[in-house]
Amino acid sequence: MTGTSSEPGLLGRAARLWRTVRWLRAGQIVGRVRFRLARPRPDLSPPPAIRPRRGAAWCRPPEREASLLGPDRVRLLGVERHLDDVGWDAPAVPLLWRYNLHYFDDFAAEGSTRRRPWQRALMARWLRENPPGRGTAWAPYPCSLRIVNWSKWWLGGETPDPEALHSAAVQARWLSRRLEWHLLGNHLFVNAKALVFAGIFFEGPEAARWLATGRDILLRELPEQILPDGGQFERSPMYHALALEDVLDLLNLLRHGAPPDAMALEQALRSRAGPMLHWMRCMCHADGSYTRFNDSAEGVAPTSADIERYAAELGLRGAEPGPGILRLPDSGYVRVSRGPVSAWLDVAPIGPDYLPGHAHADTLSFEMSLGGEELIVNRGTSEYGTGPRRQAERGTASHSTLQIGAHDSSEVWAGFRVGRRARPSGVDVHEWTVRASHDGYRHLPGGPRHHRRWSFSDTGVTIEDRLEPPARERSTVRFHLAPGVDAEPVGASRWRLRRNGAPVAWVEVRGGSTQVVDTRHTDRFGHLVDARTLEVSLSGPEASVHITWADRCTSSS
Repeated sequence: MTGTSSEPGLLGRAARLWRTVRWLRAGQIVGRVRFRLARPRPDLSPPPAIRPRRGAAWCRPPEREASLLGPDRVRLLGVERHLDDVGWDAPAVPLLWRYNLHYFDDFAAEGSTRRRPWQRALMARWLRENPPGRGTAWAPYPCSLRIVNWSKWWLGGETPDPEALHSAAVQARWLSRRLEWHLLGNHLFVNAKALVFAGIFFEGPEAARWLATGRDILLRELPEQILPDGGQFERSPMYHALALEDVLDLLNLLRHGAPPDAMALEQALRSRAGPMLHWMRCMCHADGSYTRFNDSAEGVAPTSADIERYAAELGLRGAEPGPGILRLPDSGYVRVSRGPVSAWLDVAPIGPDYLPGHAHADTLSFEMSLGGEELIVNRGTSEYGTGPRRQAERGTASHSTLQIGAHDSSEVWAGFRVGRRARPSGVDVHEWTVRASHDGYRHLPGGPRHHRRWSFSDTGVTIEDRLEPPARERSTVRFHLAPGVDAEPVGASRWRLRRNGAPVAWVEVRGGSTQVVDTRHTDRFGHLVDARTLEVSLSGPEASVHITWADRCTSSS
């Protein structure tokens, strides 16, 4: 079960809306009004001259999975469509898929050079069928990513044709008047990145204005969006990887021939790249996949391995996380590495109050790997939008934590909205024990608070959950097992966890009744697999779950 038990009435919806919008900054509200009222006209004047390249050689950026399967056949977010069937802006096609269609990510994808004729034909078709200023194509976010992808394509050696160059300049002019001040966050960041790319790819007074605008926004946003511990402020490993790619792309561009007035930006970016690399390394499983906190999935950001390769080629380094307990105090996660186990504990705020759109109700959840393979996870993100699956995947029940009744610990709704927010507090890391609590259920009768303690040893971990005061509704603690892991009872309160038939751990439950239920898990958009979840229904105000490693996992460490 996820969410509240029923849709709120008119007064309830009004109260929920107030709990959501009260955190917005004044600039967002003013920016939204201006954005909706503004009706700029595309400037179709000739493009500026291309700036001569004088700096270091262009480094190959990270490569995504190929999305162009034929001259007019595209696979995006796990869904394949023929462009002749859906066009560029079909209302029946989800907006995120349409956005991705206009990014041109295939220009920097695996095996890209083999698809050059298709890519050139796709660009020519886009130019014919997407007149300036109209449709999804010209929304600021896809416009920003397209400017960057086209520029990287050309900087990598492709010869631009005059019509595409003209369009790139028209897009930069349009974007400079459609900046997403009403959204801020990663949207404004990529708007600014695109203007810097356009301002350095071209030269002259107009290009200098684009560069200055983008540079000033980035210099303002970098200390806001990149926290002192290196984490991106939305607390999503996926969006962190995208932000790190942005930083590396900009450094690649600046070393390739930036004017002197971009020096301050280069220094600001370089000072954050190392901590961001360290944070990414801290928040990845042993196979390099990103942990699933908030909106996070594979296949959207580049792989961590490709980001590592890119950073190394740019001469950037970051600290390696070692064994032990490592707290990332500003973003709010704790990483534990002891023997065969690695664990990631979410004692973090859900994100910035004025921008919680990618937040999940996952406070005090955790993921854990054993012997280098995932054991306990959150269920992941398979889609955006406002449908029931999106709501379920954001809800508390999809995360390895405690839920009271059918209530979410943070009031997630409408795809990207959050009303009440769980506030973690009392975070304490002492030797191999981590404690924290949150107040996400304070609005329920009695105002119960969820307290959780993880205690790690050489052979196991104990997870203790307590509600204080006790909740009046039945509470459930869920442990979502990674795909391929199953649980079988070996006693009234004891379970054996198996992976591919081999035992990997034993689970002992005290303070509640336990059952195993079928669930669906995702590691990427558009992809769901069967999985199992261990559910502990509390018989009182607290429960304790002790997980012991199998001998083979301990010996393999």
